[in-house]
Amino acid sequence: MSKHQPLCPKPGHHVQLADYDPSYKGEYPDKDSARDQLKSNRDRLRELQEVLWAEGKHALLIILQAMDAGGKDGTIRHVMSGVNPQGVQVTSFKVPTPEDLAHDFLWRIHQHTPPRGSIGIFNRSHYEDVLVVRVENLVPPEVWKVRYDHINNFERLLADSGVTILKFFLHISKNEQKERFAARLNEPDKNWKFSRGDLKVREKWDQYMAAYEDALTRCNTGYAPWHIVPANRKWYRNLVISNTIIETLESLDMQYPAPEPDLDQIVIPD
Repeated sequence: MSKHQPLCPKPGHHVQLADYDPSYKGEYPDKDSARDQLKSNRDRLRELQEVLWAEGKHALLIILQAMDAGGKDGTIRHVMSGVNPQGVQVTSFKVPTPEDLAHDFLWRIHQHTPPRGSIGIFNRSHYEDVLVVRVENLVPPEVWKVRYDHINNFERLLADSGVTILKFFLHISKNEQKERFAARLNEPDKNWKFSRGDLKVREKWDQYMAAYEDALTRCNTGYAPWHIVPANRKWYRNLVISNTIIETLESLDMQYPAPEPDLDQIVIPD
């Protein structure tokens, strides 16, 4: 394992998740060493969200994918804790409804993409249609194999329409998942999070890793890059994702709209 682990695989290169250490923590020895940066990031993200909303020219779509107990909910709760909830829409994609299934697989997704000025967060996403449907044999290969191109074209459309896309795969180890499942069983206030169905999915860990590798390889583009986030350590996961969101928003060079003329001449009446 290299000392400096890349966050984004190079477009066109085959992704092998064995090359990415889910316990990697960069230059930070422990959680305490990252505490100040995490607080600073919350404040900076709040400032950037305000400019995003005021300018109204860009939208940000954050896509979170992970195995069960990978930390999608925790990421949303902690990374976005400082932003104005009026400007953020979180969508959790569950099992498709009969109405969803009566349309193309991207129909239900497109309805929830963020408008300009807003941040949209997908807790799971259209990638389920090349992950779970593949591993669980919900549709035949000739159906899901063509979906990679459909996804790339869909994300290209969003990018061309002013949506900046950040895709995060929260990479945890199989052993870390076991520990998190055990915590859900052992802590009464977490029992509700546990589902026996999660264990059936866990039995197919290798098949899911192969499916993720294909998605990370075939749908990794310059306009919608994948980020493989070491997620065994929750604090480092939050740091990496908040850093990436901030850097991305700063790169948009957003500006507050110009004020109305002659505001200095206005007198507020009693």
